[in-house]
Amino acid sequence: MSVPNVATELDAIDQRMLEALARNARISLKELAEAAGLSSPSAAERLRRLEERGVIAAFTVNIALETVGYPLQAIVRIRPLPGQLHVVERIIQETPEFIECDKVTGDDCFIGRLVVRSMGELDGILDKIAERAETNTSMIKATPVKRRLPPLSC
Repeated sequence: MSVPNVATELDAIDQRMLEALARNARISLKELAEAAGLSSPSAAERLRRLEERGVIAAFTVNIALETVGYPLQAIVRIRPLPGQLHVVERIIQETPEFIECDKVTGDDCFIGRLVVRSMGELDGILDKIAERAETNTSMIKATPVKRRLPPLSC
């Protein structure tokens, strides 16, 4: 079964709407319509279609993590020991400090983004995994490129 290329179905108006929503998911419908060059009812209809087609998967908020007590972030590469893949995956899923994790190809099986209040807290979290996997941790100093939209034009 082939997956349709939704990107080919995005016209310039859809792209402007998505870019405006990526900048501010709480933009008013009136402002969104203005950004797209549409009337409010037309913008609402296009927005509904983008959601129905799965182009827009969610509206979300980007929290300044340090303001809610998480001054430290780390990238953790995780290589489960033989037979421990599913156990390690479950530990990651059940650890709320893992705010993001990808299952990847290559030497590691998981690459996770972890938030912590202290290096001691980081050690405690990694200790939960240590018996079942090898880890390699890098502390994040800065994020020069925040999560953003990929190029939407074909």
